[in-house]
Amino acid sequence: MSAEPISAPAAPETSAAAAAATMRPVVGVLADGTPFYAPIGEIYATDATVMCHLCGRSFRSVTAHLRAHGWTKLRYCEAFGLERGQSLEGPETRKLRSAAFAARLVFEPAIRDGSATGRARAKAGALATDAAAAATGRPFPEQRRRKSSVRASGRSDAAAAASRARADQHLAAVAAAAAVLHGYADFGALVTARILAGASLASVSREIGQHKDWLSRHLPRLHPESAELARTRPRPRPDAAWMPIMRRLGYRDAAEYLHDRHLVQHRTVNAMAAELGVSHHAVESALARYGMSRVRHAAKRHAAGERAAAVAARLGFASIAPYVTARRTAGWTWNAIVAESGQPQAWLRRHARHQNGKP
Repeated sequence: MSAEPISAPAAPETSAAAAAATMRPVVGVLADGTPFYAPIGEIYATDATVMCHLCGRSFRSVTAHLRAHGWTKLRYCEAFGLERGQSLEGPETRKLRSAAFAARLVFEPAIRDGSATGRARAKAGALATDAAAAATGRPFPEQRRRKSSVRASGRSDAAAAASRARADQHLAAVAAAAAVLHGYADFGALVTARILAGASLASVSREIGQHKDWLSRHLPRLHPESAELARTRPRPRPDAAWMPIMRRLGYRDAAEYLHDRHLVQHRTVNAMAAELGVSHHAVESALARYGMSRVRHAAKRHAAGERAAAVAARLGFASIAPYVTARRTAGWTWNAIVAESGQPQAWLRRHARHQNGKP
């Protein structure tokens, strides 16, 4: 293995004494024959300095030193497997540079304008978009691969088992508290009672103060028997919970209720959902299940149709379209028709067009 002399950080490059003071071995050679003095994908740094891969010397700022080699930071990072955002300065240098930049941000308008532009682009997501586009198709640097492998190997089986044990203890504590709160001897008795009463796992989850998927996710570990009961129980009809309300309203089943309320009385989906105490999605699903099409804005459309029928009847016609056709055939102007009907011209034109089957 060959060795190259390097200078101490404070000594000039031409000092022969400093050159002989320290020898650093060459770690490897790039494809173009360039030797390097630190492993690919690694940074050798102290509190004050960072080592240059190209010459093995340490500097407060390798970024500034790269001009001596005729290299750019981007080329340097790509050649030595470093992430593009990797700092090539020591922590002390970064602190000094940060303090200097803070002062410039206060006193220099150009710096303030540039900072404001950057924050605006970050807030709008433009920086993230540009970063994703720049990273597309680019392989991971060796430094990123090493970090990932360290994180993956750092979690031992013992640590994973301890984490799982803590999670199990927390689940057991939550379940026991829920059982005591609702007056049951254990959590399995609570869930079994709710399942036999027809409740869903989502509703039981909400009852004990958890999100709707909590019980379906954790019940097999908390109480396998209840989980099997929930899986094998006969599924009730989706609208079975509505039956007490519909019967109080005088309907025999959901199909009769939906037909009368929506298609005869022109109730909206939201109005029916409020009446039944369910979501509008549940009512939409029920309409589809019974082969009924949802009429959007049913109440408004029905009221608009009744208004049009009333205007046409007052004028002696069955609907607006024959009235408009008759008047226009007789040579009436639109202003005359508007004056007779008392309705806006746009309203008359729209109803005449729709009733004649035109869009």
